[in-house]
Amino acid sequence: MTSSFRWWLRLALVVTVAVHSSSLSAAADGPPLRAQVFHSPPFTLSPGLVENKYYRDIAFPRGHIALKDLNAEVVDEAGKPVPLYETYMHHWLLVRYYQRKRGGDTSAPPEPLGNGAPSSNDPPEIILAGNSGICGGALPQTFGLGSETRRTANWIPDPYGIEVGNPAEVPAGYEEKWMLNVHAIDTRGAVDRLGCTECRCELYNMTVDGSGRSLVKDYVGGLICCPDMARCRTGVGSGGAPRKLFLRYEVKWLDWAAGIVPAKVYILDVTDDGKRGSNSSTDDSTSCQVEYNVAPCSRETPAAGGACIDSKRADLVLPRGGDIVYGVAHQHRGGVGAALYGQDGRTLCSSTPIYGRGKEAGDEAGYIVGMTTCYPSPGSVKVTAGERVTLISNYNATELHTGVMVLPTTAIVVYPNPVSWSNYSWVLLVITVASAVAAHCLGSRARGQRYRSWLM
Repeated sequence: MTSSFRWWLRLALVVTVAVHSSSLSAAADGPPLRAQVFHSPPFTLSPGLVENKYYRDIAFPRGHIALKDLNAEVVDEAGKPVPLYETYMHHWLLVRYYQRKRGGDTSAPPEPLGNGAPSSNDPPEIILAGNSGICGGALPQTFGLGSETRRTANWIPDPYGIEVGNPAEVPAGYEEKWMLNVHAIDTRGAVDRLGCTECRCELYNMTVDGSGRSLVKDYVGGLICCPDMARCRTGVGSGGAPRKLFLRYEVKWLDWAAGIVPAKVYILDVTDDGKRGSNSSTDDSTSCQVEYNVAPCSRETPAAGGACIDSKRADLVLPRGGDIVYGVAHQHRGGVGAALYGQDGRTLCSSTPIYGRGKEAGDEAGYIVGMTTCYPSPGSVKVTAGERVTLISNYNATELHTGVMVLPTTAIVVYPNPVSWSNYSWVLLVITVASAVAAHCLGSRARGQRYRSWLM
């Protein structure tokens, strides 16, 4: 059995359409920046318990807008931030989707799937809007972060904005909505806090997956082992009463205007092996695997140059070219940094973790509480369409950690954007993307079961 440190990296590229040069200067009389704070539905956690639910049709700004910033954190009923050593934020994800209208009554529940699903001739109840990334349906989120959520900048610089709510992009008979996934773990009283945050199977007493099948022999930890309502092992007499929590998220946006350069989210994954199925737009079974193992340094595998660093590399081809104007990586405890390099070896963007040193929420000792961002001067860092770029993530491998044996996946279809971009050139930006949802990446049956749970 291989013992290793589980981690995964997300590096996302926001792709923006380059329009006439006059649009690159925001008009002085443009729309004012708007901001609003929202809360997820409440969830209750007791020591060791896991929250990993999907909330559909959440509160979110509506209309044709440009998203500029989004930040989130876990808070209690009094609005006080909860530290990571009490409730670990594994990840939160925001997914944009289109809901089929139901005879004018959009509040009616969707038709059930499975035995009660509509026939193949009926239109789908849900269409995932997804993003423009090469992972396709495996990673459909627009925003997402993990433990680093409080101290990672997500601001999209002017004149860019992530365009959502464009009526021309919404399929006929549908309306745009947002879904939130919150994956949090209550580690109060845990016998092994790090093991609980790494979803070590033995600590959760997990021996089967969500479909009831026995776990693969070498699968010792990962998202399969910490599903919703699972419980990590706690000490005898561990204190801590159940408490009601929320994900508080603040959104900043502009009403759409002519001076804004529209943006598209583009996701890269360091586990992407570059292979695609027969239908590259829908089949990600051998590409984006999300989780993998990081083996600790040992006498049998001496550290290169005396440093105990594990380095993971992915060589990827970008389908579009443009300017990188913002970048950030996502890593878990043990991470020491990540970078994106061009085909000629030039550094396109790099990002390093910020570790906490105290006890206050946002500065928890030993946890990654933020990631540095990359803000090149507009136009100074370019990539070309079809360029092969290299994504590298480095981890400190001095400790022995349990990890994940990744299983093949079956892609979830991301329906094509109805807007044609053939008459535009493209500008690339990099944005943060949090850990992916387990069911998207860990086995076709697990994926199917989780995807159905999204839609029911």
